[in-house]
Amino acid sequence: MTIQNPVVSLDVGTSVIRVVIGEVKNGTIHIVGVGSAPSRGIKNGAIVDIEQTVMSIEDAVNKAEQMVGIQIQSVFVGVSGNHIQLSSSHGVVAVSNPDKEITEEDVERVINAAKVISIPPERTIIDVIPQQYIVDGLDGINDPRGMLGVRLEVDATIVTGSKTIIHNIRRCVEKAGLQVAHFVLAPMAAGAIALKKDERELGAILIDLGAGGANIAVFEKGNLVRTSVVPVGGYYLTQDIAYGLKTEMDSAEIIKIKHGCAIVNLADDEEVFKVQRLGTKKENELNQEQLASIIEPRLQEIFQLISKEIMRIGYSNDITAGFFLTGGVANLKGIAELAEIELDAPVQVVMPNYLGVKDSSFTTGVGIIKYATDQGLIRLVKNKTNSKAINVQAEGILQKIKDWFKDFL
Repeated sequence: MTIQNPVVSLDVGTSVIRVVIGEVKNGTIHIVGVGSAPSRGIKNGAIVDIEQTVMSIEDAVNKAEQMVGIQIQSVFVGVSGNHIQLSSSHGVVAVSNPDKEITEEDVERVINAAKVISIPPERTIIDVIPQQYIVDGLDGINDPRGMLGVRLEVDATIVTGSKTIIHNIRRCVEKAGLQVAHFVLAPMAAGAIALKKDERELGAILIDLGAGGANIAVFEKGNLVRTSVVPVGGYYLTQDIAYGLKTEMDSAEIIKIKHGCAIVNLADDEEVFKVQRLGTKKENELNQEQLASIIEPRLQEIFQLISKEIMRIGYSNDITAGFFLTGGVANLKGIAELAEIELDAPVQVVMPNYLGVKDSSFTTGVGIIKYATDQGLIRLVKNKTNSKAINVQAEGILQKIKDWFKDFL
């Protein structure tokens, strides 16, 4: 297998930083390398220590590089959080070619025209998401390149964020020896791979349950129309387990991942595990049912907060396609059943299958690669990743990735 022009995503999470190396051929994503490292210097999704965050990024990048044997130089970085705002904009340009054929340059010009909006000085434009193009009054066009016309317009969503937060992320990436190819709105990227086209069209709510909180993304008529964040996530589950079992946070996290169950009634009282009590060498034996009795109340609270937030932003639980869960917490056994009870709506857990390994925590990382390709960001950004093609044995790479997932999970 030959790896040429790899596309690399960087997903900076509260508990884990993930790097995914991939390439897209004929519309199919091929994951060729992954790497992750515990997040240091990040609290509730915000960078609080640049040096610690830089070391975590370097660690994750090094692991991904070693898996594939290439040097990463630029990354597409996912961003999310309550500082994100969406607004509508419209751009208009005249087609520049004498033969009136719309080119890539015309598309870039009309998107730049849509960027000409007034924003507060403390905010910055992260991305421009085209919703539709209009050529000489004909609307509903997804890709106008190659068409003939005189006037090109675009209806777009402008994504803005806190200038300080974006600067800190960029600073960390650059201090890790990388270039930011482009910032990508994480909920949009996750939706690109977690939701089918019909689901985005009919109306769906995607909930990314991470360590630092729940990122809520509302899709209607194929477009992302609203985002929000509930700042309570998997970290609080881990904290509850640590307090309840009187053990260290690291041990509590491992127990949650390996034995966690969202509902007591679905837990297996025959699935037992040992827990080392904090400050002693004594180990207590517990079962999954006892663990679920700690997890269920906190998850109920999280979903109740999510339900209230969805109502606050103007939506309800009767959205057509229902709710979709992704993110690391979504791997918990029985979480869909609990979510359906608390949200009073159909709920599906989305676990895209990567090389035979199902793990919803990588949805955003892989989604960034798909989104960057679908939106033409690869063409617009000069990828400075090592251009030398690296020939590797396909079976060796596949086995490395599968082994990595086993070690991680």
